[in-house]
Amino acid sequence: IRSFAKNVLRRSRPVGLQIRTNYIGLKAPNFSAEACMPDNTFKSISLSDYAGKPVVMYFYPADFTFVCSSEVPGYSQLNAEFEKEGAQLIGVSMDTVHVHKAWKNAPSELGGLSGFDVNHPIIGDASGEVSDLFDVRMDDGEGLPCRAVFLIDEDGTVMAEHRNADPIGRNTKEALRMLQALHEHKKTGKVIPADWTPGGDTMETSTESVDEYLKKLKSK
Repeated sequence: IRSFAKNVLRRSRPVGLQIRTNYIGLKAPNFSAEACMPDNTFKSISLSDYAGKPVVMYFYPADFTFVCSSEVPGYSQLNAEFEKEGAQLIGVSMDTVHVHKAWKNAPSELGGLSGFDVNHPIIGDASGEVSDLFDVRMDDGEGLPCRAVFLIDEDGTVMAEHRNADPIGRNTKEALRMLQALHEHKKTGKVIPADWTPGGDTMETSTESVDEYLKKLKSK
């Protein structure tokens, strides 16, 4: 049904209007793709390999580029925190796994990441298949992935997604905060207000709880 509806919308949309997929609340599409692993070996991985645990999956435009050279180490430095939350971190770009390996081992003078522990799989989505499944490719003539991140829960449901344009780097810590917020919600059944961090106030789904929360907010 989703595929049929999307095709109908594409046929009827005004020229130049791109219809985007929104996976919030839906199952993330499964895939199999070759990845450059933390030890620089190559391995075929699938989203289904991580069934039963949350997945934080981020896309970026290309290796040996500029903002990307800040984001991949940023996510890597947070990986111990993701693992503490029981989550699997996965990166994706449309470079080959061989380019990923070269980038990870090249010195910073050549735009590489040597000296950083890239401690999670980076998918070599050279065909663009995974990027197409998640609908993250930019309409800029090159068709590279935008800076997208997806939070997928242990049941395979997409609980959050975020996209940035190429020039704007992400706050890598926000993906961790969203994961922690999701776990707080699942543990307590409460909803998570704006700017929440672990240990902060949560809310019941009631007017009384909103009133209590806003009064605390005003007094800060």
